[in-house]
Amino acid sequence: MNSRERFLCTINGGTPDRPPFYASLTPQAAQKLSNYLNLPFEEPVDSLLSTRISHMGLLTKMGVDAIGVGATAPDNHPTVTTPEGLIINEWGMVFKNAGLYNEFYSFPLIHAETVADIEAYPFPDPFAKGRFDMAKNAIEKYGKDYGIIADLECSIFETAWYLVGLEKFMIDLMLETPYVDALLDKVAYINTETGKELIRCGADVIWCGDDFGSQQSCLMDLETWQKYFKPRMKKMFDEFRAINPNIKIAWHTCGAIGNLIPDFIEIGLEILNPIQPMAVGMDPEYLKNTYGNDLMFFGGICVQDLLPNGTPESIKKEVARRARILGNQGGYIIAPAHNIQDDTSVENILALFEAAKSINQ
Repeated sequence: MNSRERFLCTINGGTPDRPPFYASLTPQAAQKLSNYLNLPFEEPVDSLLSTRISHMGLLTKMGVDAIGVGATAPDNHPTVTTPEGLIINEWGMVFKNAGLYNEFYSFPLIHAETVADIEAYPFPDPFAKGRFDMAKNAIEKYGKDYGIIADLECSIFETAWYLVGLEKFMIDLMLETPYVDALLDKVAYINTETGKELIRCGADVIWCGDDFGSQQSCLMDLETWQKYFKPRMKKMFDEFRAINPNIKIAWHTCGAIGNLIPDFIEIGLEILNPIQPMAVGMDPEYLKNTYGNDLMFFGGICVQDLLPNGTPESIKKEVARRARILGNQGGYIIAPAHNIQDDTSVENILALFEAAKSINQ
């Protein structure tokens, strides 16, 4: 099997020669790999989801079976850096460079209280010129040989709190502050339309997501999640399938989110990501035994401890173990549980790639 055949076999319920492999890199990790392998460094693309959809040339040369594509900043509204060093994207979110990542500096809707506050805000146009050029070009270049994962993380909850601030937004959810539904509807509309266009471009998987969990538990009670997020997710999924009934839907949510999984399945989720290894309840045997007939799994390789602190031998052993469990009779995409970080050595990154490519079913 080539990479695309392996990926399509997996997402369509078959058992491939080995589980397909996907990875994403922080720019710092990509830079040191490019230097080590004597390959050109590709600058990250201008997108809120930059780390998921950059460095395709490097990653394909290293042996991934699927690439990530996504929407980018449009031609008329690129991300800008002020003379003071603040980074402002098209949503109006303001960041400062903190080294490894950009950290939030201010939230443009932190004073929102009313529906009128949301209606007056200049949200991005999902159809702005240039937004899908990168995705179309990447699919044209790589789509014949690799699986195509269209990244749409930060689908509803995260984009909303990125605009308001997490503390305020969580309090306002509990208080049922009037603007909350209007904001969630607006964000869901923008990202649903974005996802629909990525499906039209030729994605095999639409990879949505919001981080609903800490390492110990969900960030909110089940009733709140079911009130605000479950129906909006279902509407999003239904609209995606109206564009392409065969599209596969993945959802990324870090943390201990075991109590949400039955609801995910009920609304039609097919692929669960990232199976964060150090979070409560994300045991691979339990997940496969309990939900393996309903869900495929995507992720599961620890970026918190295993990759930065393990040895090449321990990484290869753990990748093989997880592939044996989660990939039993198919249904598993090997991937790090998040971007490979700069604290992971080149030797350990290469060990991950070698392990993933040498699995025998």
